[in-house]
Amino acid sequence: MRTARIASALLMGMAVLAYSGWLLEFFVPTGVSPVRDPAEALLAGPPVFRILLAISGVAFLLAGPPLHRLGPVQWQARLSSISVSVFGAVVVVQAAYPERSGAISSLLSTVLLVGVISLALWWPPGWRRLAVAGLVVVMATWLAVVLARQLGEFEGVFSRLQLVVRAVLFGAGGVYAFVKPAPRHAPRV
Repeated sequence: MRTARIASALLMGMAVLAYSGWLLEFFVPTGVSPVRDPAEALLAGPPVFRILLAISGVAFLLAGPPLHRLGPVQWQARLSSISVSVFGAVVVVQAAYPERSGAISSLLSTVLLVGVISLALWWPPGWRRLAVAGLVVVMATWLAVVLARQLGEFEGVFSRLQLVVRAVLFGAGGVYAFVKPAPRHAPRV
């Protein structure tokens, strides 16, 4: 159990750190406007952005199995760990096919939404409030990105805000997996 806890914490930490690699745009010349252009436009620039995205995807994908082992046996907890792996797989696809990033980003939002809903169904009350608040913020940022895209204004700002929200939620999930008590299992005979 301890190995799964450490593995999940390390993988989730690495995944969140690499997923936040878009912040390098403030130090690397990209020609992408952080106000007008969506964050996905960075994937067409210097390869460091695609590499970091791919690393984060692999780390999310690999974090799912240890998280699966740490959670309770109920389907809601299983869905949470599965959604982390699915999110990682989709992120790897996004890194491989940056020209389809807009549609893939919508799929990532859907997977994250399913994962956050599943957390709200099984986390204990204090943590559940965090999951519900996360659900509201995920929906709000998703709506903001869609509206900004339609209006042609501030899509860059809202897409980056969406990335921050995703990273914070995955970070909170990683912290929960690391600090929560281990599930009780029946003794083996």
